[in-house]
Amino acid sequence: MAIKTSTDAASYVSIKNWSEDDRPREKLMIKGRSVLSDAELIAILISSGSREESAVALSKRILSQAENNLSELGKFSVKDLMKFKGIGEAKAVTIAAALELGRRRSGGETLSRKRISSSKDAYQILQPIIGELGHEEFWVLFLNNSNKVLRKDQVSKGGLTGTLVDVRLVMKTAIELSAVGMILGHNHPSGTLKPSQADKLLTAKLKTAAQSLDIQVLDHIIVTEKQYFSFADDGIL
Repeated sequence: MAIKTSTDAASYVSIKNWSEDDRPREKLMIKGRSVLSDAELIAILISSGSREESAVALSKRILSQAENNLSELGKFSVKDLMKFKGIGEAKAVTIAAALELGRRRSGGETLSRKRISSSKDAYQILQPIIGELGHEEFWVLFLNNSNKVLRKDQVSKGGLTGTLVDVRLVMKTAIELSAVGMILGHNHPSGTLKPSQADKLLTAKLKTAAQSLDIQVLDHIIVTEKQYFSFADDGIL
């Protein structure tokens, strides 16, 4: 992705010269983390800027390249972040790690749901995990008889257009967990929601294998960044 790195040296004022209430670290300690802007939180992570701009100004510039959206920023690689003057490898890794923790926290909060009662519930679990990836991954949610998630497993990781799934390993995990239901899920990095013929064949194969073990495949969710497709809702499961 193209990243602009121009700066305005004349506008630089060291954070050390700011009012104590306006310094990100002190502001968090005094007023709490919720009052800080995204740029101020990132500034705390990177600690310092460059000779031309403060950590906050640098953080604002980084965010502007991500359309001031943390989900978009989460797509930046370490190399992308290092293109900004003032961001070395250590700072880039720190930002990437913090964003990944946020993504995982979102997924963990969703998993606390007592039971899955709709395709939207399944999507809300899977989207933080695979919705923004640039490659395909196939996941399975293993459920008990109350439709509560016993475990969520990545069973395959592929390229831009496909992934292979070992049906035997999926069934082995289901048996070990004493699962009675499964929800299949994978992402389409292209953004298309239309299931491919390969998607349909794999779904049928997993459904047949599960039925032989008295395990029900309840749905197959295709996940993109902001939308999803449900095999069950569309009547093709």
